[in-house]
Amino acid sequence: MANNRNRRNVRHTQPAPVQHTASHQAKADFFTFGDPEPVLEGMRGIWNYVACGDNGKWFEPPVSFEGLARSFRANPHHETALRFKRDVLVRSLMPHPLLDEETFSGMALDYLIFGNAYLERRQSRTGRLLELNHPLAKFMRRASDLENFVYLQYGTGTPWLRSSIYEPHAFEPGSVFMLREPDINQEIYGLPGYLSALQSVWLNEEATLFRRKYYKNGSHAGFILYATDETLEDADIEALKQKLQESKGPGNFRNLFLYAPKGKKDGLQLIPVGEVAAKDEFSNIKNISRDDILVPHRVPPQLLGIVPQNSGGFGSIKDAAQVFLTLEIMPIQNRMKAINKWLGVEVVRFIDVQDYIGQLGSFSQSSGDKLADALKEAMAS
Repeated sequence: MANNRNRRNVRHTQPAPVQHTASHQAKADFFTFGDPEPVLEGMRGIWNYVACGDNGKWFEPPVSFEGLARSFRANPHHETALRFKRDVLVRSLMPHPLLDEETFSGMALDYLIFGNAYLERRQSRTGRLLELNHPLAKFMRRASDLENFVYLQYGTGTPWLRSSIYEPHAFEPGSVFMLREPDINQEIYGLPGYLSALQSVWLNEEATLFRRKYYKNGSHAGFILYATDETLEDADIEALKQKLQESKGPGNFRNLFLYAPKGKKDGLQLIPVGEVAAKDEFSNIKNISRDDILVPHRVPPQLLGIVPQNSGGFGSIKDAAQVFLTLEIMPIQNRMKAINKWLGVEVVRFIDVQDYIGQLGSFSQSSGDKLADALKEAMAS
């Protein structure tokens, strides 16, 4: 009986539940890497019905002209190809008193970048034609009646809202000519032919910016500080986090002191995010995106100053220029001659392509002779 009594008096204690502080609770974070959105992918289904929105005064363009303007200088191959086309058009233009070289140059560049170009006819009070002006295509809009045009300009309202307020300037009816590159979804605005290469333009830019940040950050792409040492107290962890957050700028992981008595060897590890110096594809990204960019522009690489990677080079520059002038520049010239029909005066005239090719041939021949002589002298010495 005594034994049973003793058994009944025994207390069966259970271990108290372990209280985990917020800093020691096991927690896993998950996130996904999103894919780059194709051009106009987000609202493609809706915008196929809208195309160009009408706000009651003018039609909005189907793509952001501000985005096209910013992308113009995002990549050297993209900008150089557009400027080279513009320069060839200006070089082949025959001057006219009503259309000077500067006006035509701006109009041609607008047409190549935005797919739209405009000329304003300015007349005297008696109706005599005085000059042709070039409004910037980035700010030009077609009016809701599709007959007139307006020019968006910054308003004169509240100073802190001035950047978002536009006061449209209405042109005289019939005084503006619009040259547009036809689009398959709408016939209000033109669109450039390089839209399919914009992803490659941005990829090429991002690769360059990443490499700049990589070198500026001390030739590393960042690290993960992995702490498993039990000797580190909560205060130590918070102090370490504070120091890391305060260290900004180049080489922020370069100098760091941590004292952990009786700590383990692998209790604190610095794990690199990626071995960019050994495994990155910077050169491949630059070269492949460059080729994608040059395809819609259809400009031979030897005309853009690109250095060939093989010993054979790109071939004859004269033959490349002849094909480029015949198949790429001449169609643009023919489209620009529509200005003459609208104006009633032949102000847009170009040099014959064969004469232009002959000038290129004599130039390339003399340059080739000089290069050959220089090579012979170098080999003889």
